[in-house]
Amino acid sequence: MTILEKAPAKINLSLDVLRKRDDGYHDVEMIMTSIDLADRIELDRLNEDRIDISLESRYVPSDERNLAYKAARAFKNKYGITEGVHISIEKSIPVSAGLGGGSADAAAVLRGLNRLWSLNIPFDELADLGSTIGADVAFCVYGNTAIARGYGEKIEKLPSPPPCWIILAKPDIGVSSRTVFGHIELEKISHPDTNAVLAALKEKDFSKMCRNIGNSLEDITFGLHPEVLRIKEAMVHAGATGVLMSGSGPTVYGLVEQQNKATRIYNGMRGFCDEVYLVRLLG
Repeated sequence: MTILEKAPAKINLSLDVLRKRDDGYHDVEMIMTSIDLADRIELDRLNEDRIDISLESRYVPSDERNLAYKAARAFKNKYGITEGVHISIEKSIPVSAGLGGGSADAAAVLRGLNRLWSLNIPFDELADLGSTIGADVAFCVYGNTAIARGYGEKIEKLPSPPPCWIILAKPDIGVSSRTVFGHIELEKISHPDTNAVLAALKEKDFSKMCRNIGNSLEDITFGLHPEVLRIKEAMVHAGATGVLMSGSGPTVYGLVEQQNKATRIYNGMRGFCDEVYLVRLLG
């Protein structure tokens, strides 16, 4: 029996860092939405009690450091599963890109193992388990559009954004979330108007959404990697309606309503970096 799961990437429409917690993490408020760029996860039972991972990527480990491996181990431990599983990951989401690829893979493994072993565990419980693995895993269990609070574990579903095209542009670098969060000076960072983004989603107002998207981490990543700022400036100059860095970067996205305009911007951005994608929203 083989179980297939898609693991969609996400973008942040809003990312606000509120305070540093006693445990060293930061309280955040993030509006995220799933996009039509996804890894493909394949799960097969093993008779032996072990977890095997296979994937073709020189940037992603295939051992216990992999979030998909951690998800499978956490699932087996919590529910007392003594069978093993082979996890095959076909990567399409760029690595260390601010698009939640590793978290999406972990969430897909949780959903897939639930099906593989016919446990019928509610998504709320899977999301709680996912939050012990990584900050974005709880959101990725559900997908679509939601606001995440706490360190990312408190999820509230939201209306989907107005239909649009998304151009993704990633420079040839990886960015460590831990490094970016380590540079946060709370008294200096900017704060997006999360309530305005929430209102735009409720009203299905594309222009209002694009005016108010924001990311507290942008300036930090721009300081560490000036090429990310140059990509954002190029995307703005090309005419995207809303432009923002996703997560801790380095991927920058542009939102556009018209397909022909999105295609023109996509073609233009390919001159700035190798990894450029033209995708739609999910849901």
